[in-house]
Amino acid sequence: MPPPPTAVHPEAVLSTQVTGSRYFFLGLTGRSGAGMVPAYGGFEQCNPDYLVQREHPDFAAIELVVGGRGSVRLNGAATSLGAGVFFHYDHRTRLEIRTDPAQPMAKYFLCFRSARISARLRSAGFPPAKARRLAMFPEVQHVWEELIREGQHHRATTGRICAALVDVLLLKLEELEGFASPQGTVAEESFLRSKSIIETQVAQLATLSDITRAVGVESSHLCRLFRRYQGLSPYQYLLHRKMALAAELLMNPATLVKEVAGRVGFSDPFHFSRCFKKVHRVAPKEFQRSLKHL
Repeated sequence: MPPPPTAVHPEAVLSTQVTGSRYFFLGLTGRSGAGMVPAYGGFEQCNPDYLVQREHPDFAAIELVVGGRGSVRLNGAATSLGAGVFFHYDHRTRLEIRTDPAQPMAKYFLCFRSARISARLRSAGFPPAKARRLAMFPEVQHVWEELIREGQHHRATTGRICAALVDVLLLKLEELEGFASPQGTVAEESFLRSKSIIETQVAQLATLSDITRAVGVESSHLCRLFRRYQGLSPYQYLLHRKMALAAELLMNPATLVKEVAGRVGFSDPFHFSRCFKKVHRVAPKEFQRSLKHL
């Protein structure tokens, strides 16, 4: 009969040089049949004296810096840390993390008892013991926040939900890995600002010219940004957002198709119906009829 697993003592691995921390604890004994469940994780606002030094930790971990400055040394290789920098390490890593006292870091982390996380990250294009900056890192941050929220619930399904969210987080990392920009944050910030304007004015905008006037970015540059970070042209993105809003409105069976067309900026209901079918593969009326059988 195998010996019982040894419990992890979080106080032995969590830094006390933090304030405003939010933690959750799940698979502390290593027993879990729910996939890649974090043993523990959370968010930390580092104190000015924050310093972590470990020789070959007995867990695998991933970390994302979202504010402040600092540095990480992984197997002797030093990298500057700032908002959007992601890195991971495991039992083979010599680790040192320190913050800039003048700009203390804010960061998220997850620790795993299983080495499967390292293999999954390698397959996603993230080699171990190397740090890199993620494009559009707030998308990963949102998933991390959801992980913390669910991890603190202590319900019967918490482990399975968190395992599913870890998978979402890894898929998001894999998606964003291809969007690394050598131009730094300027292009990314311009894209995110433009995307936000489109989302808030989705019903008022109709053409690429409307979009460029609203965001104040020249059309060819805007198209390059959207192709790089979204994989769609600005107009295609606008059309998809319009049709997503239209589908939401059509979920009310009393709403007429022509009313929805007008609310998302189409004066011609037939043109709207063609666009809706192009995006959703079903006509608006067929979509509404299908909801009656759900």
